Amino acid sequence: MTRARFEETFFGVLRWVVIAFLAVITLLPFYYMLLLSLKPIDALLLDPGSLWISAKDLTLTTYRDVLRSTDAGGQGFLKFLLNSALVSLGTVALTLLAAVPGAYAISRLKFFGHRQVSALFLAVYLFPATLLAVPLFVIFAKLHLSSSLTGLAIVYVAQTVPVSIYMLKNYLVTIPSSIEEAAALDGAGRLQTVRKVILPLALPSLMATGLYVFMIAWNEFLFALLFLAADPGEWTVSLGLAQLSNGVEVPKTVLMAGSVVLTIPVVLLFFAAERLLTEGLTSGADKS
Repeated sequence: MTRARFEETFFGVLRWVVIAFLAVITLLPFYYMLLLSLKPIDALLLDPGSLWISAKDLTLTTYRDVLRSTDAGGQGFLKFLLNSALVSLGTVALTLLAAVPGAYAISRLKFFGHRQVSALFLAVYLFPATLLAVPLFVIFAKLHLSSSLTGLAIVYVAQTVPVSIYMLKNYLVTIPSSIEEAAALDGAGRLQTVRKVILPLALPSLMATGLYVFMIAWNEFLFALLFLAADPGEWTVSLGLAQLSNGVEVPKTVLMAGSVVLTIPVVLLFFAAERLLTEGLTSGADKS
């Protein structure tokens, strides 16, 4: 066997070994979490290390307990999911509404200091969230928004807009300027060009940015705790899960069911948007 053939075979096998290893360490924790959520508590206590569940032990009562309202003796996660969805989707909409014009201005318009402005957008991440928490809480308390989902969404927007502008800007600069020039020759104005030309071409980047913002808003805990702790009716799913983890009387199977409920929406959203996240819509767009 030649050296080239040996290296090709060796690295081919090594690639699949690395892929298998990464798949195991990524999927095994989620599999075990799902397994525990489907086990009755007595089966878990008898054999907590088992990685298999028999059909007779399979149960969905933990999910019923998690999703059922607190008035009916459940954990109220259905309400928490709705609150998280409202906050996350509102944050995505408001963030993109602010980030798209900002990213377009930085990537296309020439003005004094536009390169420095682009870098300053990331400077907000030099400050830890704990440093901003108290001032933001005081400000929103005076505006009577400290215990509302609207105030929480606005706080998330303030955190996600800078990095969203940076992400979108890096994609918009790859769109050929000749496409906009062709639209201008056809009589399209600046806003019309952005709406009918730039946004369709930037759809993969918009989806990636939106998914990133959604995950931040969905999983965020610190500001949700600070703003909503006094009103359980407004809790998000991350606060509900923290409540389960701190409850001594709550079975771990119920805790795992809550963790699965927290994780699945983001996973489903990612797979639903996978095509748009990987597809290059600018291919063949420049016909000059």
